[in-house]
Amino acid sequence: MQLRSSIVFLALAAGLAAVPAPAQQAETAKVVQPKAQQAEPPKEGGNTNIKVQVNEVVVPVTVTDDHGRFVSNLDEKDFKILDEGKEQTIQYFNRDRNQPVVVGFVIDMSNASRLQWKHYQQSASELALTLLPGDPKFSGFLITYTNEPELLIDTTNDGDAIAEKIRQLKPAGGASLYDAVYMALTKHRQVKGEPIEPRRILVIISDGHDNASKRTLDQVLELCQRQLVTVYGVSTVAFGDITPDERNLLRLAEETGGRVVSPLQKVYDDISGYLSTPMDDGNYKFAFGSGGYSSELAQGMFRAITDVAGEVTTQYILRYTPAIAPDDAKKRVFRKIDVVVDYPNMRVRARKGYYPFAP
Repeated sequence: MQLRSSIVFLALAAGLAAVPAPAQQAETAKVVQPKAQQAEPPKEGGNTNIKVQVNEVVVPVTVTDDHGRFVSNLDEKDFKILDEGKEQTIQYFNRDRNQPVVVGFVIDMSNASRLQWKHYQQSASELALTLLPGDPKFSGFLITYTNEPELLIDTTNDGDAIAEKIRQLKPAGGASLYDAVYMALTKHRQVKGEPIEPRRILVIISDGHDNASKRTLDQVLELCQRQLVTVYGVSTVAFGDITPDERNLLRLAEETGGRVVSPLQKVYDDISGYLSTPMDDGNYKFAFGSGGYSSELAQGMFRAITDVAGEVTTQYILRYTPAIAPDDAKKRVFRKIDVVVDYPNMRVRARKGYYPFAP
C-alpha cells in the first residue's frame, strides 16, 4: 500500500511540478465548447464491437520543455492545429488534470517475458491502480497474449480487480501482439462517448515481438488511427539494445501521439566490467538477484510507472471538426495533423494523423 501511495503521489506531482510557459500565468482550464459528452460507468452485458465514424477529431497533446518537464499552463491561443496543412478552428480546449479515459492494458505473457516477469507483474499492477483509482470517469480492461490474445477483464472502473488478475498471471507460449491490439480495439465493452470523451488509451507492456498474429503491424496501426487511440508502451527490452521488434512498439506509440519508456535499458550503466565475469547463465546478467541489481531495476520500473501515469493525466485536449471536401471523403485517406506551439524550446507530442471515416 505504501508503494501504491508513493506512485500516485509521484504521478500527480509530475503534472503539478510543470514548468510555466513564457509570459503565461496558471489558471483554470478553459473549455471553449461548454458541454461535452460525459462518460458513464460500463453496463453489464455482451461485448460491443466498436465502429467509429469520425466527424470530430480529438487530439491529446503533451508539451514539455527541452529538459523533458511538463508544461501545463498554456492557453488555447498558444496552439495551432494544421489538418493537411490548413489551420483548423479549435472547438474544444481543456487542460484539466485527470480527464475521463478508457485504458486498455495489453500485457505480453510470452516466454520472452519470463526473465523479468515478477518486476513487470508488480509494476503493471501498480499502474492499473494508479490509472483506475475508483472514480467512475476512469475505466479500463485487461488483455494478455501468448499464441493468442485473451480478454481477461472487460471494461470496469475497478482497478483492484485488474491488479489482482495481473498478480495471478504466469508467462508461457508465443507472441501475438498485433492480434492483441486488434482485440483491444474491437472487443472491449464500450463506454458511452468513446473516443471523444472519454478518450482511448492503450498501455502495452511488451518487447514488441510478434510471431503468432494473423494481423499485421500496418493493419493495427491504421485501426488505432481510425479509432483515435493513443498508445503508450513499457518496453521489456533490456541491456541497452533497441531491437527491430522494439521499433514496432515505438512506431505504434509515436504515430498515435504516445511514447515508449524502457526501464531496463540503463540497469547496467553504473556497473563496469560485468561482461568480464563469465557466468553459466549468460553475461547479460550481472549478479542477478543482488541488492545492487534489484535496486537499479526497481528504480527503473518505478520511473516507468510514474512517467506513463504522469503523461496520461497531464495533457491538453484539443478537438476540432475538419472540413472535408466530398472528393476527399470518397477517398477515405489518412489525413496528417501537425500541432504547433508558438514558443521556442517546446517539444510537442500528438498523434500524427487520422482517418476521417470508419473502415
